[in-house]
Amino acid sequence: MKITACKTYLVEGIKYNWTLLKIETDTGLHGWGEGTNWPGSPLIEAACQHVGEVLIGQDARRIDYLWTKLYRDMHWLGQAGPLLSAISAVDIALWDLKGKRLGAPVYDLLGGAYRDKIQLYANYWFTGGGHTPDDYARQAAATVAQGFTALKLDPFAHVNYRYGEDLNADNGLSEKQKQLALDVVAAVAAVVGPEVAIAIETHAFLNAPTAVEMAQRLARLNFNCMWYEEPALPEFPAAIADIRRRIPLPVCVGERIHSRFMLRSVLESQAADIVMPDITRCGGISEMRKMAHLAEAHNVPIAPHNPNGPLSTIASAHTMATVPNFFRQEFMVNDVPWRDTCLSHALPVKNGFFTLPDRPGLGFDVDEAELQKHPGVRTVEPGRNFYV
Repeated sequence: MKITACKTYLVEGIKYNWTLLKIETDTGLHGWGEGTNWPGSPLIEAACQHVGEVLIGQDARRIDYLWTKLYRDMHWLGQAGPLLSAISAVDIALWDLKGKRLGAPVYDLLGGAYRDKIQLYANYWFTGGGHTPDDYARQAAATVAQGFTALKLDPFAHVNYRYGEDLNADNGLSEKQKQLALDVVAAVAAVVGPEVAIAIETHAFLNAPTAVEMAQRLARLNFNCMWYEEPALPEFPAAIADIRRRIPLPVCVGERIHSRFMLRSVLESQAADIVMPDITRCGGISEMRKMAHLAEAHNVPIAPHNPNGPLSTIASAHTMATVPNFFRQEFMVNDVPWRDTCLSHALPVKNGFFTLPDRPGLGFDVDEAELQKHPGVRTVEPGRNFYV
């Protein structure tokens, strides 16, 4: 089953570009993967294109061997970044291929499913308003009405992620910003009630004293806090562990941790109550499953980060169906309409759950003509909140 071609597609998403990869073989079968990451999606696109060229002539059945070969051959580039996103896309596509070849869903090939529905938590549900308590509360109520029992938001007005622009250079907050964050969370908690969990996103944009202060002040609101996300950058697992010991909220990290090798120090430092690797960044299905097993060995649940394209949602669901320590999976409630129209079947999301398909492989094909109608953004128009 030789690889004969690899095609890369950069596709416009709601917030940033998706990077999708199609692997074709001499059997006529093909598989689809995703390596979405940002800012810098053209770098991911180029990495997928280059790795695709390297794969020509390789045996598509040797998934773990090809993962290891790509990682070790190109390890000089570092242990994270565009290379790992390209490996992620390849790995997902190869599992899709294997399932199609054997006539079985990917989750069956991974040992079978613990569950047939994957519980989701909602993100990007707040795009229909401004950064005010009333606007967040209104949209939170509408999201819960769709069946979601957990929501995530960044209440600290981190809308522009570019350093040195809207953010304070010292990663601090004014008292006005601090109070606004508290008011937003209080408004959301009041409208959704104690049965709905709320995850607080910081994007690692708070310095340590501010992160600790805000966690303590948020805790006094007495809301159902699912977790306090990324109170420091992943380069500092000891600092995250210190913050975790000083605050009353559970800590979640992992979206910037790009392999089991990077995750190990976080777990050994006891820096996280929950980990959240991203399947399009960490090395795909194979690596996310290994990371889940590593987390299980430390009694830590896993909740995949997933603000990406549709294949990321699907591949994450297949993987999370097969591990015992799954918690919840992220889902973009508001997205571009072609998230569904580019697929052979719409995403099976209802009442806050993703229902696993019983079709071979990932269970979805991709319409290339539809992808071509929505090419990736290369230059952002002034005023648009988009990250190339």
